[in-house]
Amino acid sequence: MATAEVFLSVLMLVIIVVSLLSNTVVLICFLYNPEIRKQVPCVFTLNLTFCNLLLTVSNMPLTLAALINEGQPGSDAFCQFVGFSETFLTTNSMLSMAALSIDRWIAVVFPLRYHSRIRHRDAALVLGYTWIHSMSFSTAAACLSWVGYRPLYASCTLSDVTENSHTPFVIFTVFFHSLTFLLSFLVLCVTYLKVLKVARFHCKRIDVITMQTLVLLVDIHPSVRERCLEEQKRRRQRASRKISTFIGTFMVCFAPYVITRIVELFPSVPIDHHWGVVSKCLAYSKAACDPFVYSLLRNQYKKTCGDIINRLLKIDSLNENTTLHVT
Repeated sequence: MATAEVFLSVLMLVIIVVSLLSNTVVLICFLYNPEIRKQVPCVFTLNLTFCNLLLTVSNMPLTLAALINEGQPGSDAFCQFVGFSETFLTTNSMLSMAALSIDRWIAVVFPLRYHSRIRHRDAALVLGYTWIHSMSFSTAAACLSWVGYRPLYASCTLSDVTENSHTPFVIFTVFFHSLTFLLSFLVLCVTYLKVLKVARFHCKRIDVITMQTLVLLVDIHPSVRERCLEEQKRRRQRASRKISTFIGTFMVCFAPYVITRIVELFPSVPIDHHWGVVSKCLAYSKAACDPFVYSLLRNQYKKTCGDIINRLLKIDSLNENTTLHVT
């Protein structure tokens, strides 16, 4: 193996480990904390977590094996099934992120009507659409024999295996990415930018009240005044940082791969094999980022993880005390 292949293999292995551990922790928190299960967005988060886990244990190891062995992992039929699952899981993940953004938009823009508009039944209907949408494209690709091993990405994915239907495959690929990546990206931008607009409006109202209070409190200590102003600045930056994280990670992880897939449709444009694998690794890395972006960095999940760790430590200490007494 060349140095580049070794580096890409190590990168792929790191993504697999991080994705497997982080998504498993999200699933444990979901099972442990009933308050998390009561929330409507948990339906989309749970679906996203399962998609990431299945992608981690089914598709990523085969890409790693293809990098190491420098060839197709398994038979053609097996690779077609893996390509079908990758198309389904990736599409489902993107649409789940779009659904989460719509949920946040309704919660922020219509807070008083949120619980009456969005219930678990409504979330289940949206989730059903994401499954139908994902299954339609993956089934169509499989029936038309447009899934197979693609050496450029060292993975089983969308591919014109027969090479006898280039034009229909081009139309399908553009249509597929338009209704998955582009649609999800537009939904993320529209909803989160509206959320940011509302958040900034509330920040301005809070800032006005804070400044009026500071003016009235003429005897306030300068250090307290500075802390209030610093908190204003952090409050404004916090909302922008969160929105940038949601949209930024989506673009950084998926855009290089999707753009490469579109450019690949033009046979006259050469694409380096290493870049193809890197773009695939970036797309896979979204499965490792999602648990932190949507779950583990939230206070509720942090508290749940702390409770689980404390409970485990308490059990360990009790077992040690019991062992000492027996001895």
